[in-house]
Amino acid sequence: MFEKIVSLLNDIVWSPLLVVLLVGAGVYFSFRTRFVQVRRFGLMVRSLFAKSERTPDGRKHGISSFEAFCVALSGRVGTGNIVGVATAIALGGPGAVFWMWIIAFFGASTAFMESTLAQQYKFRHATGFRGGPASYIEKGLHARWLGVLFSILCLVGYGTFLPTVQANGVAGALGNTFHLSPLVSGLGLAFLLGLVIIGGIKSIARVASIVTPFMALGYIVITLVVIAQHIDAVPGVLRAIVTNAFGVQPVAGGILGSTIMMGVKRGIFSNEAGQGGGAIVSASAAVSHPARQGLAQAFSVYVDTLLICTATALMILCAGTYNIFDAKTGELLVARAPQLGDNYVGFTQAAVDSVLSGFGGTFVAVALVFFVFTTVMAYYFYGESSIIYFFEGRPGKEKAEKACIWAFRFVLLGMVVFGSLREAGVIWQLGDVGVGLTAWINVLALLILCPKAVRALRDYESSLRK
Repeated sequence: MFEKIVSLLNDIVWSPLLVVLLVGAGVYFSFRTRFVQVRRFGLMVRSLFAKSERTPDGRKHGISSFEAFCVALSGRVGTGNIVGVATAIALGGPGAVFWMWIIAFFGASTAFMESTLAQQYKFRHATGFRGGPASYIEKGLHARWLGVLFSILCLVGYGTFLPTVQANGVAGALGNTFHLSPLVSGLGLAFLLGLVIIGGIKSIARVASIVTPFMALGYIVITLVVIAQHIDAVPGVLRAIVTNAFGVQPVAGGILGSTIMMGVKRGIFSNEAGQGGGAIVSASAAVSHPARQGLAQAFSVYVDTLLICTATALMILCAGTYNIFDAKTGELLVARAPQLGDNYVGFTQAAVDSVLSGFGGTFVAVALVFFVFTTVMAYYFYGESSIIYFFEGRPGKEKAEKACIWAFRFVLLGMVVFGSLREAGVIWQLGDVGVGLTAWINVLALLILCPKAVRALRDYESSLRK
């Protein structure tokens, strides 16, 4: 019964209309900004290292642009980069990777929009700057009720649904490799997370700025080693990605709808463009101009999807460690690695093993622990900021705000343990529901407030010419 309810919710939230909305908004924003994600690529990179604004007494009120980039990237880089990519290939074939690229390219402009607006409408709090979609919905659209609704959905999505997905991926990988029980994996992850999130945003930012670049670089190095050993297969794999994306091959033609849907859904789940999470982190950065933070967050979409997701996909496809299934019937359509069945995390582990025998399981399991740890850490910050938004401007709010934050901490850690114990299929659907709900409200708000972000971009570009 639970699975049927989740499946029904998923079908409603993720109707084809949402896919059209997300892709269409990204295309629209790209044209409105004159493809800022291409024109200002160099500036995107330089924006990561912008100096933080300081108070008159020299203290930093907020986190730096690089710290915000790392926290947002840690929220983007998670199981979606390892298990999600494998799932997209299993249910959509190689062509799903192409649609992940498309959503990342146009999603970078969406990330620019939401992060720029988050800077424009941020507010001060005792812990630093806060804000995000709820703030620009309330102040930009003058719709407090809609901002509250977004924050509630953010708490439900990031505080309950999405942590279960991340924890489930870790439990599966640790179980495959170290034969740990899901309960032990869940409790261990929850304990480590608890040590960090109690310290708040400053603690989260410090850990993210150290762990996130380290884990991303280490993962990329290993994937490049595997791809290099299968270098002869790369041209054929790239050709298959493009041709299958349009249903040219017989098998691909039969699952074209699933190919597009899986590529878009897994791409959005991974890079978060349009969901609003990156905007929540962006509001906490102390930078000299709103557009500067927008450029930094646009770059994080590229790192997540065009770099890390692509590395995983090429590794799996070049090694041939995957199977393709009909998403509706479960029928096995292509059996490149029949011994793996539908063990999606096993696709990535087997790809590493094809070159580094016996190392794949350990490497992917350890990588997932790092990825998921930092991702759920970011999810916590999204939820905490939503709670702070609820109490913004209310007198005598401190005790109630603190009590709600502590309650949220226990709920999130409990959902990490819960996710470790549940079956993977329904957990992924729960994650999709969480992503879709926040995306609906946020993207519609962005379309209305787009002119304000465009003016900020033009103002920033004018200042560069002076």
